[in-house]
Amino acid sequence: MKNFRYTQANQPAQAIQLIGSEPNTRFIAGGTNLVDLMKYDVEMPDMLVDISRLPAAQIELTAKGLRIGALARNSDMAEHPLVKKNFPLLSEALLSGASPQLRNLATLGGNLMQRTRCYYFYDPSQPCNKRQPGSGCGAIGGYNRIHAILGSAEGTAQSQCIATNPSDMNVALSALNAIVNVVGPKGERAIPIGEFHRLPGTTPQFDTVLAANELIVSVDLPMPTMAGNSQYLKVRDRASYAFALVSVATRMVVANGLIRDVQIALGGVAHKPWRVPEAEHQLIGKPANETSFRAAAKQIVAGAKPYEHNAFKIKLAQATIVRALQTVAKAG
Repeated sequence: MKNFRYTQANQPAQAIQLIGSEPNTRFIAGGTNLVDLMKYDVEMPDMLVDISRLPAAQIELTAKGLRIGALARNSDMAEHPLVKKNFPLLSEALLSGASPQLRNLATLGGNLMQRTRCYYFYDPSQPCNKRQPGSGCGAIGGYNRIHAILGSAEGTAQSQCIATNPSDMNVALSALNAIVNVVGPKGERAIPIGEFHRLPGTTPQFDTVLAANELIVSVDLPMPTMAGNSQYLKVRDRASYAFALVSVATRMVVANGLIRDVQIALGGVAHKPWRVPEAEHQLIGKPANETSFRAAAKQIVAGAKPYEHNAFKIKLAQATIVRALQTVAKAG
């Protein structure tokens, strides 16, 4: 690990000032992802700004829903009464990720910024456009079983990166239409979760639209207008402490056998949580049955371009979507 300097910030304004003082500076709170990357020499900051003491761990109701501070721990979020009552989908996703020890340290903001678990990204001896732009993508012609089938320049030779977003929480936040609140030198801005994470394009080194000198302060979850049921379904190689091959976060409202509202977010298949609003809109008014669900699942993965080792993800994703929707429909 490269030697680095360390300092603490006690207020957001101070943190922003410190992060802007040197070009190669990083924020650190729980450190559950960043410290690993530093050990592997993937991240080599000159200075770390500790933001763990900022007053940003609150979980509270607002006029429009629920606001969760960026420093709220994953374990606290998962077990908080307001989260479990109003947004059980988020609680379920959080509990399916990592170990209890990691959840006790990992924060909301850190989870939003979590980087891919691609083997090639973690190995500095391998080419990786995300780690070193222009070096190539080892996964495209290598072992790519866990990699993306959607959103990576349509799987063509022009693909720059086929890594996936590893966060369970991010998939749930996508289905819940979360808003990410950030602050920087130019003031505050609110970013819809669907716009926060990026597809790789020609700049795969950037995972989000967050500027280097901006700080996540909270996330807002808008209260649903109609009561419904939800599920987070995660398919992985082992029963616990494994990243998703495919996951589905869904929330649905069913009345008299017809779908009145639905959100479906897919994880483990793209650079960001994957949603297809058109597929959701076309489900409205349809019977809550397998025929409707299979049609939506097919539409959601349309355009998928698999690689040598991950073609199975197309059928797996469709089956997982159908199963999640069937479970939610039965719960209603």
